[in-house]
Amino acid sequence: MAKHYFRLFSSALLVLSFMVVQAEVVWGQDGTERRKEMVPAMFIFGDSLIDNGNNNNLPSFAKANYPPYGIDFNGGPTGRFSNGYTMVDEIAELLGLPLIPAYSEASGDQVLHGVNYASAAAGILDITGRNFVGRIPFGQQISNFQTTVDQITETLGADDVARAIAKCIFFVGMGSNDYLNNYLMPNYNTKNQYNAQQFADLLAQQYTQQLTRLYNLGARRFVIAGVGRMGCIPSILAQSPNGSCSEDVNRLVLPFNANVKTMINNLNTNLPGSRFIYIDIARMFEDVVTNARAYGMPCYYLNRSHSLLKISYIEINFVLNFVLAIGFSVANRGCCGIGRNRGQITCLPMQTPCPNRDRYVFWDAYHPTAAVNILIGRKAFSGDPSQVYPMNIQQLATLNIETN
Repeated sequence: MAKHYFRLFSSALLVLSFMVVQAEVVWGQDGTERRKEMVPAMFIFGDSLIDNGNNNNLPSFAKANYPPYGIDFNGGPTGRFSNGYTMVDEIAELLGLPLIPAYSEASGDQVLHGVNYASAAAGILDITGRNFVGRIPFGQQISNFQTTVDQITETLGADDVARAIAKCIFFVGMGSNDYLNNYLMPNYNTKNQYNAQQFADLLAQQYTQQLTRLYNLGARRFVIAGVGRMGCIPSILAQSPNGSCSEDVNRLVLPFNANVKTMINNLNTNLPGSRFIYIDIARMFEDVVTNARAYGMPCYYLNRSHSLLKISYIEINFVLNFVLAIGFSVANRGCCGIGRNRGQITCLPMQTPCPNRDRYVFWDAYHPTAAVNILIGRKAFSGDPSQVYPMNIQQLATLNIETN
């Protein structure tokens, strides 16, 4: 029996090797394989889900620049709140771009492929995340982008920069902290000032103004990520007597996601030459949690070194699912953390995480594992309108947009 499975596994690896050899690759200046660039650059705005080091040098409690964060990332801890890739790392690779540098570290020609301005604990509202002290709210992230544009313009000229920026992807993922580290925090008065719909309306109003500001700075291709099912993250599960999802928290964020969908429809209509798309993170996340075991082997196992060309998740399932039908087997606790559901205290320095990280949905109390980040990134890149609306990132990147 063992020999039989070994032959099956060997055959599967041969097929995988063939697909890797046949795939078209482009070699980057850093010596790594990547696709041909689909856009000039990607500019990233958000919170800890996509922060890659902007909080490292801030007087902040929201940092991830220590082990075991980055345990599966080539180079170790960088400030990413993950064991490896974030969602935007995967999207950058699919767009043919190198990994996008953090604003705090980017200099010279590095900024020409984009900049990541995201900051852990940041929110749409400036007051969000004050419990963590240092953080960079969305409004300040936009100001940092304006500084980058001014720097590039001095070198390339205003007209060339404007044309290039109009072709770039602007990825924005905000809102989670406005709930987790504002509305739901006992030392904030927000909950007493607004009901769920009123707060969602306040966020959408501010969000619209901020995105319009980015548009006025030249942005045209926007990817807006919704808020996930926050009632099912380990930090919330740890507060439940029976360790179940909080439907109150899940319902709380529904008006925000509904408002964001309405907002992008309005912005597509009212801002000439713009295209806004919406990533339904909640739907994707629910699918991962509900059908965790159905996903087979997460593709991250094949890419630990980030030197192998990633092949499609569907192809991996087709070839390997019959011998490696493992899937995400743990969806109710973090791989790294302390207390109930490993969600009461997040990863401590030098803590030993779970060994089978690619079977976990959650890395720590708040954030997905790299395997889930890669999966969601792929869904956002090439998913159908039920996952990313009204088109996916691949379609947005190749869309012919007339600019003023």
